[in-house]
Amino acid sequence: MASEEALDLLRRTAELALSEPQRWLANIDAAIMSAPSMRVIADDPVLRAATQRTNRSNMLHWATAVASDPAARVPANIGAETLNYARDLIRRGMTESTLDSYRIGQNAAWVQFMREAFTLTSDAEILQEVLSLAFASISDFLDATIGAVAARMAVERDELTRGTHAERREVVSLILDGAPIPRPRAEARLGYALTGTHLAAIVWGEDPDSELSDLERASDLVARACGARHRLTVVPSAATLWVWYAGGYPPDADRLDTQIKSIAGVRIALGPAASGIEGFRRSHLNALTTQHMVARLKSSRRVANFTDVQLLTILSGDLEGADAFVTATLGPFATAPADIRQSVRMFVQCQCNASRAATTLHVHRNTMLRHLERADQLLPRPLNDNSVNIAVALDIVEWRDASTRRP
Repeated sequence: MASEEALDLLRRTAELALSEPQRWLANIDAAIMSAPSMRVIADDPVLRAATQRTNRSNMLHWATAVASDPAARVPANIGAETLNYARDLIRRGMTESTLDSYRIGQNAAWVQFMREAFTLTSDAEILQEVLSLAFASISDFLDATIGAVAARMAVERDELTRGTHAERREVVSLILDGAPIPRPRAEARLGYALTGTHLAAIVWGEDPDSELSDLERASDLVARACGARHRLTVVPSAATLWVWYAGGYPPDADRLDTQIKSIAGVRIALGPAASGIEGFRRSHLNALTTQHMVARLKSSRRVANFTDVQLLTILSGDLEGADAFVTATLGPFATAPADIRQSVRMFVQCQCNASRAATTLHVHRNTMLRHLERADQLLPRPLNDNSVNIAVALDIVEWRDASTRRP
């Protein structure tokens, strides 16, 4: 029988978790994402976001139950977040071994619990008792939750092996893997012609409230923006669509970015338009690269074209090296006002023609010249001597700083 003092300390520690959940979640998320065995989750923007949502759901579920009744057993968390996470794992081809993330998170939560408990009392006897109670409670709760998730994964795996959606995923996977599947056979099973040009998009949601209908609305916007005749859609996870637009051309990413602002939490990565079955494959793989690059740079850009980040994928293979490149190339100009940096980027894009750049940005030519003069004062090397490197460095700054400058 637990003492009243220990139960009270358990309750108060749980209340601390509820009052400052982000402090707990930051440690839990960091532990999971930095674990070598979780690299596949950390590198996938959709799985990463889903894991973080699940961490939050589990932590709040346990803390709420304990704060309400510290003596009671905490039931498994089988809410929508948990079940969606199981669906995402299966649709991404994961196995139950991925559930190790729960154990990693458990260890991080346990360490945080100990830290909090030690701030509330220095009574060694009560601390010993409450730590024992908490360890048993957290372990029992996660055992039950992992069991429920594993069971749900089994159901999802069974459903995915049957029906039209499963057949589409199977054929698309063969094409993406470069398997020698005959084109007529693939077209018949997909209901989609693999001749002509294709523009691939990955539409995904990072918001906990994102629904499949939101993703489909965003996909409709892309279809209109790229002039597609028809499209093929595959659902690889609960929060992701893979889409190919037949006859589509690269849309204006900035305009599309504005159009999807009304759809909360939805983001779009676009590949280049390419021809034939190889173009179908390459455009998707490039869209996937774009998605991962946006995530790695922690950009808040809602829409990204592969052509916008292609050079960055090379430079940012070594993020520390990219930082050093930006510092050496831009110097103090890296933190110059956004309008001056924008003027320099447009000046380079217009082949160093100040008049054309001013016209494109709808500013007076004298304003453009003042911006260029100020840039030369801040840059380590004059703009005309180093324009290509400066443009590349500004692209890196643009993508990395987007989260601080965009709503």
